[in-house]
Order: sequence, then C-alpha cells, then structure tokens
Amino acid sequence: MKITVYSLPACVQCDSTKRMLTREGVAFEEIDLSQSPESMERIKSLGYSQAPVVEAGDQHWSGFRMERLHQIISQAKADHI
Repeated sequence: MKITVYSLPACVQCDSTKRMLTREGVAFEEIDLSQSPESMERIKSLGYSQAPVVEAGDQHWSGFRMERLHQIISQAKADHI
C-alpha cells in the first residue's frame, strides 16, 4: 500500500503524523504543499483545506487522525509479513 502525506511547513499535525509513521517503520512519501501548486490544487479538489492530508491506498483524510493512522500502520505491517 502506498502512503502519501501532503504537508505544510510548521504544521504540528503534519509533524505528528510523519513522526508516528516513521516511529512505526512505515514508509511514506511526503509532498510539501507549499512547494507543489499542482498537489495543492489536487488536495483542494478532494475537498480538503487542512493539512496534513494522508492518502493510503484508496483511503484519504485530513488532520492528525490517530485511529486512522493505527489502521494503516497495522495494514502496512501485515502486508510485509
């Protein structure tokens, strides 16, 4: 499962999301929305106006959502067994 975290600089929720994934050893791609106008437009087209936005497979959400992160961490670890 591919995981992408769309973040902004100085975003506490973004940092918490990335830190949790990193601590659990889950690989993800980070895209800085302040450096990628195309990605910013795509995220806005999905209806999001808050960072981070996390895409994991066919799921996506915004904000630091610990329960959702636990789900994708468990799934990512199960995929590697």
